[in-house]
This record gives sequence, C-alpha cells and structure tokens, in this order.
Amino acid sequence: MGEVDPAFIQDPEHRPKLSITEAEGIPLIDLSPINSILTPDSISELKAIEGLVREIGSACKNWGFFQVINHGVALDKREKIETAARKFFAQPLEEKRKIRRDEKIVVGYYDTEHTKNVRDWKEVFDFVVEEPTLVPASLDPEDKEETEWINQWPENPPELRYLNLRNC
Repeated sequence: MGEVDPAFIQDPEHRPKLSITEAEGIPLIDLSPINSILTPDSISELKAIEGLVREIGSACKNWGFFQVINHGVALDKREKIETAARKFFAQPLEEKRKIRRDEKIVVGYYDTEHTKNVRDWKEVFDFVVEEPTLVPASLDPEDKEETEWINQWPENPPELRYLNLRNC
C-alpha cells in the first residue's frame, strides 16, 4: 500500500473509539416540514421545523453527515447532477484546481480541508444556487456589510454549469 502522508493521520485522542463505532444506520432526515406553508397560527408546523433543526444538529454532531428524503429534487435532476459531478471529480487534479477556492473566492474546488488539524480525505466542489448570493460579513446584526458570492465553473464538464438547480 505504501506510506501514508502524515497530514492524513489523526492523533490517537481524536480517533474513533472502538466501543462507539457500532451504529444502527445512517441518520435519515425527512425535509417535508420545510415544504409546508407556515401561517401565523401554524404552531405545529413551527414545532416540526424546530424538531427538524434539532435532528440535523444531532446528525451533524454524532455522525458528521446524514441522508435526506422528501427534499423535492426530482430523480432525473439528481441523476444529471451525479453524472456531471462524477465527470468533474474524475479529471486530473490540475484541471480541478483551475477553479480552486481560497480566502477571497469561497466557492469552487477544494481538496485540503482539515478537521482537528488533520487533512481530510475528500474533495469538495462548492457552489451557490442563487447567483450572486449576498452573505452578511459578520454575525453582528448591526453590521450591514455584505459579501457577494459568485460561482466559479469548470470548463469541463460543461453541463455542470448549466444544470438548473433553482427549479428542482
């Protein structure tokens, strides 16, 4: 197998404990509560959304990922997105890095993410659906400054750019 780059090796105190690696299954999150229309009298819908937020928080904390259902994205759309994503990630590293994100450009390709000061074994292609996306510059509600996020798109595969994600 060869040597593993030490940048990918977790310190022993951050490694999973064998006693807690057994699990029932990947968390399955039902997003249907966010598809309902909230009315001023809809306390039950509001409670359902609050429960959904807690569920997502728990899955993120305990698992780091989850699967969603009832999200409203049609199967043919998901298949097109997956095909385009596979084509993108199958390209040589230098091609993907042409649209690499950095401190100023926060969407695009990234392959050097860290968790607990150890490099993750993953690649990422971030993009926003609403372009441009305006994001508050800080969490301070008094700060009215906004940052504008604009997508970087790869040359290949061209269909990645033209998938209409807004109308899922």
